[in-house]
Order: sequence, then structure tokens, then C-alpha cells
Amino acid sequence: MTEYEICPMTAEVEMDEKGYVHWKSWHETYAGLMPQAYLENITLEKCVKMAHKWPQNTLLLKVHGKSVGFACVGKSKDTDGADEIVAIYLLREYQGMKLGYALLKEAVTRLAGSHKIVLWVLQGNDRAIRFYQKFGFAFNEKEKQLPFGTELQMEMIL
Repeated sequence: MTEYEICPMTAEVEMDEKGYVHWKSWHETYAGLMPQAYLENITLEKCVKMAHKWPQNTLLLKVHGKSVGFACVGKSKDTDGADEIVAIYLLREYQGMKLGYALLKEAVTRLAGSHKIVLWVLQGNDRAIRFYQKFGFAFNEKEKQLPFGTELQMEMIL
């Protein structure tokens, strides 16, 4: 497996890197799954701005010192009493190397003490759905309509 480190995001340069990973991974992941016009509105500048605005509870996955993935965790706004993996993304060139598994495992570890962890996945994102299911997440029948499509909620009971 590739050598990597997972650490909390703290520095300004890390926020810039997280913004890039956010932007690039959205375009890699969601092309063909959401309207192109919506996707084109997700700019690098917007993603960097979000990273600087909400740096808390963000884990970066770095390979050779370069941020290639991230996960954000926190309390769920949609499910009472649950914690949530708010976002988890990995650049396509680093997928299939067990790095996503390591990042998800660390995010779950950071939520230790929770009785339930939820996450949302875009309907049709079959690769992500299989990934979460292998980790132990299952659909719980909740969904929400968003401008870019339908998100389905998955949960893991601990």
C-alpha cells in the first residue's frame, strides 16, 4: 500500500489543497451523475473559499506530503443523535489503493462513542455505494431531493 498520513487540517495551505481536492473530485466523481450546468457552477474558487470558511473537523489524507483526499465529520443535522460523515473524497488517481478505506476508517474512529453514524450518497453513485456497504453502512430508507439529484442516506449502527 502507498505510504500516507491522515491528519487534521490546520494550515492555510492545507485549506487551499483541500479546496482543490474538493473541486477536482466532484468533477471526477459526478460527471454524468448530475446536471453539467450544476457541476460547472462548482468552481475551484468556491471550493477553496468553503475550505477556509469551515476548516473544523476536517481530516486530510496526504501522500508524500500532498493532500489527495479529505473527510469531514460532525453531528448530523438530519438524524437526531447521530454523527455524520459529512464529506469524504479522494482524487481518482489514488482510488483503488485502500487509501479511501483508511480515510473512512479514521473518520469513523474520530466519531468513537457514537451509537450511529450516517452519510449521504448520490443515487447512481454505485462505486461509492459499494464502498460504503463493504465498510458496513446500509441504506435506512431516508432520502432528500437536491438541485443536483437525489441523495440517499446510509447508516452504520455501532
